[in-house]
Amino acid sequence: MISLDKLKFNNSFSRLHEDFFSKVAPQPLSNAHLASLNEDVVKLLELEGIDFSDPAQLATFSAEQLHPDMQPIAQCYAGHQFGQFVPRLGDGRAILLGELETRHNGKWDLQIKGSGPTPYSRNADGRAVLRSTIREYLCGEAMHNLGIPSSRALCIIGSDEEVYREQIEPGAMLLRVSPSHVRFGSFEYYYYNNRHDHIRTLADYVIESNYPSLVDDKDRYIKLLAEVIDRTANMLARWQAVGFSHGVMNTDNMSVLGLTIDYGPYGFMEAYEPGYVCNHSDHQGRYAFDQQPNIGLFNLSCFAQALLPLFSDNGDDAANLARAELEQYQPAYVEAFSQLMRNKLGFTQQRDEDQTIMQTLLDLMATDKVDYTILFRLLAGFSTKETQYNANLRDMFIQRDRFDDWAVNYAARLKHEPTTDAQRATAMKKVNPKYILRNYMAEAAIRKAEDDKDYSEIDRLLSLLRKPFDEQPEHEQYAGLPPDWAQSISVSCSS
Repeated sequence: MISLDKLKFNNSFSRLHEDFFSKVAPQPLSNAHLASLNEDVVKLLELEGIDFSDPAQLATFSAEQLHPDMQPIAQCYAGHQFGQFVPRLGDGRAILLGELETRHNGKWDLQIKGSGPTPYSRNADGRAVLRSTIREYLCGEAMHNLGIPSSRALCIIGSDEEVYREQIEPGAMLLRVSPSHVRFGSFEYYYYNNRHDHIRTLADYVIESNYPSLVDDKDRYIKLLAEVIDRTANMLARWQAVGFSHGVMNTDNMSVLGLTIDYGPYGFMEAYEPGYVCNHSDHQGRYAFDQQPNIGLFNLSCFAQALLPLFSDNGDDAANLARAELEQYQPAYVEAFSQLMRNKLGFTQQRDEDQTIMQTLLDLMATDKVDYTILFRLLAGFSTKETQYNANLRDMFIQRDRFDDWAVNYAARLKHEPTTDAQRATAMKKVNPKYILRNYMAEAAIRKAEDDKDYSEIDRLLSLLRKPFDEQPEHEQYAGLPPDWAQSISVSCSS
């Protein structure tokens, strides 16, 4: 067993100027109890010896009895929300407890969400509800195991406390884990307050903590922008390739490490729909699925603008330096997305016809409302020899003659590949997941937890989502189309 007093906590962010944060006191929940524990994150944080079922030990992670080295703070930031700049936001219901220093896996921010009001709560209660906590907990793991950079969570803490949103709901806490919680909006806050000294301080902090190779580089600030652009382009490409829609791509929800953070009204696309809007609060469709790459560039432009005061050190025009770096976003995104889609189609080499083959398939899927995940998984079994073996694929389409035409061209393209059908099938199953976190799956777990304090479905889904590319015959029911009742599920910013 590990003794809690042997754990090493730090909070380097709290050593910055007091303008960067507010010291806060977390407020524990009534009858806090462990609802779910993420064993993979336990191992990541090297906490295998902690008995989280012991109330005395759980108290440290539920804000009831903090570790002596923890220094709880709420970070301050601004952000562009749905395109409009909001000058002061900040952690309204999340508190950074500190950084846990592990022996082998680096340092990790531990941030507790739902721990009561902070100076940035804007008259809100600072609480989180069980519903949104379950959704974020599961999606962080789903994304991580799909190979998409993401924040994660150590555990869900349930309670008897009631929290009011549109209705009374059970309150909960989520213990989030990330290498950093600094956002694009963190820099915007000091730019628009004309605190250029703070922009430099924050940039130096991010570089030292997360981009150490840049510390002694005279061009470190422009190279920081370049790194963030590249990471964001690759993250967006991975979102698009797997069919993930974030829902609220405000600049305060964008990580300077290229991580997916702040899960709210997200959705994994089911029937392929380029203009899919997962957030029912997004009435204009600003954050529609097919708009995400463009929004990524807009957000990076806001980040680059906030860094402009630092680029004058280079002796060149700051705006031109930033613009030159931003021009690298689109090529980086296209290259990453194209490679991911070639992998999904089983292409090991690039050919001129690849883009046409991919787009023709996507257009047909959109017209016939074909399930994105199921289609690409079944495509792994495509046969170039026996057309009847592709009947299960053909039956997914209404316009089967159009699919037949596409299949002829696809088969011809595959004959240029050095792989056999069997080899290609193996490779494609490693990049086309069989299991994603569909909204109805999260909803089923939420209903059990809310109605009966039965958290077993959360743990079952956690186990499923650890291996999204594996067959898992015991979980076959999660691989099919969603049930009819799933059509009534609605997610919004309150999710």
